[in-house]
Amino acid sequence: MFRSLFITLFIPLTTSAVTLSLSDIAPHVRDHHPALRAARLSIEEARGRQLGAGRLTNPTFDTSFQNESRVSPRTTVFGIDQSFPLTKRLTLEKQLTSQLVTSAEHEVRDIERRYIAAARSLAVKMLALDKQRALRQQQTALAQKLSDFAKDRAKAGELSPLDAAQAQVDAQRLLLEARRIEIESVSLRGELKPMLGLKPQDALTLSGELPSLTLPPSKAWQQRADYQLARTKVEAAQTDAALAKAKRMSDASAGFFASREQQDVTQRNTERTGFVGFRFSLPLPFWNRNQGEIAEKAATAERARLETEALAAQITCEADTARREMEANAALVTDTRVKLLPLVIEQTSKLEKAYESGQTDLLTVLRARDQRLQLESAALDATRDFHLARIRYEAAIGHP
Repeated sequence: MFRSLFITLFIPLTTSAVTLSLSDIAPHVRDHHPALRAARLSIEEARGRQLGAGRLTNPTFDTSFQNESRVSPRTTVFGIDQSFPLTKRLTLEKQLTSQLVTSAEHEVRDIERRYIAAARSLAVKMLALDKQRALRQQQTALAQKLSDFAKDRAKAGELSPLDAAQAQVDAQRLLLEARRIEIESVSLRGELKPMLGLKPQDALTLSGELPSLTLPPSKAWQQRADYQLARTKVEAAQTDAALAKAKRMSDASAGFFASREQQDVTQRNTERTGFVGFRFSLPLPFWNRNQGEIAEKAATAERARLETEALAAQITCEADTARREMEANAALVTDTRVKLLPLVIEQTSKLEKAYESGQTDLLTVLRARDQRLQLESAALDATRDFHLARIRYEAAIGHP
């Protein structure tokens, strides 16, 4: 026993390596997100409530027995009673639970929409960080090359040792920025793994690159899950209000009963009688007509209607804002990469050659390289922001 326990304790944890592209994120979240799988059970809960709704209450059976006395015979009474509504209460209960099932389905779709948007946003940020890290590595290699050049020239007495030290500091600064980006990437990967149903020890790799900067086609947003959920809640609240009105009249009841009487006339003679009857009970709504619940449900229905209108306005604003952000970021990337960055690259290359020939100082070269790094980094950030805005737009119109 102890040997098997020892072996069990020292079995290495099983790990898996998962490689996904940006287009694989959405289906993987749908299939493996643990919270999403748990949320789907709410649909089964609503369907379970639907099974028990709209049914008559069970009939009741009652009996009584009275022993013979001097003034009354021995009596046994049996009765069966069934309650039933006088309004459409049962039909409305069935309709309400059906609407609640639909609400649960829309709610799960909305949770799925939000989880997918969050996971895709993390994936876009990770891919953008990969580009930033590659840019820093490229700049670090160039800075190290300049540092070695300055160091060799300083040893030969052709440059100041201060220039060599400054070039080395610039190379180390870029190396530290690359490490900072790596730490941020680890943090994003740690956030993304649970959304994909992965364990902390699993390896996650994102393949591919960010798509081109193309605006998605405009689509109607009325099928968005939370908007459909809000509309279904309005219908359910209206049904619930009608159900409250149907409860103004309590259930009536009807039943049959049978009685059997037995009385001893003499020691050898017994007289037996009996009868069968029908009884009906009708409630009289004199003191309580369910006015409080009727007023409450009416207010709830109106509140749900107003919330739906507010959500429609919010969705419209979200979609419009996200599309404007896409247009602005796409224009910024185009202007930076097509117009400004080629000029800066050309100017930096000229300054580097001028520095190697002793025609300019090191600080001018470092300043030019820093400007180039900032422009390339800004273009990558604008590309990232474009795709993040696109994710928000697609989530806003309900087409992730």
